[in-house]
Amino acid sequence: MEWQPVLLSLKVALSSLIFVFIFGVAAAYSMRSFEFPGKSALEALFALPLVLPPVVTGFVLLVLIGKQGPIGQFLSESLHTQIIFTPYAAVLAATVVAFPLMYHSAKAAFEGVDSNLEDAARTLGSGSWRVFWTITMPLSWSGLVAGLVLSFARALGEFGATIMVAGNIPGKTQTIPLAIYFAAEANDLTLAGAYVLMISGITFFLIFGLNIWSKKRCGKSSVKGVF
Repeated sequence: MEWQPVLLSLKVALSSLIFVFIFGVAAAYSMRSFEFPGKSALEALFALPLVLPPVVTGFVLLVLIGKQGPIGQFLSESLHTQIIFTPYAAVLAATVVAFPLMYHSAKAAFEGVDSNLEDAARTLGSGSWRVFWTITMPLSWSGLVAGLVLSFARALGEFGATIMVAGNIPGKTQTIPLAIYFAAEANDLTLAGAYVLMISGITFFLIFGLNIWSKKRCGKSSVKGVF
């Protein structure tokens, strides 16, 4: 079994997680804090990659970053580079499809924070950034961690959007899901099965670990609440 797809999938998922966390948390906090015209439409747009077939998301990305797309042309003419059919395109695809999971997890976590605590901190002289980092983030951490784990698992298993913008180039852009598909297509069920076990095992232990961590955290919170 080739380990390159496994290593690349882990690199892509971890790299996308950085962008997913930053943009997901920023978007969720902004949506919670501000009211503006078109907010509902924007939230619906954020959710689209979660409900649309991944290949549709991949097609949209292909139109944007392809050689004839606005972003693709800008990169080609101004920076003399392109991201289509490169590992960077795989990271972009993983980021887009995993973003809704992080956004909704972060939004739910922020909405669960008692606003009275934040208001009390502000009345004591804390600025918005200090309230965010010392009150909102710590109280939301369980939900944010859950969003990170789910987003990582989703990015690790991304197939449809990835094959549209990154292609299947062995040794360069072939991730585990792509390796599974093309191994099965070539009737190499042993290799496909090995990759299936690999990605299933990684995902299972991620979710299992999250469940154990959540239970322990809830148990500690209950003890603190009693005493």
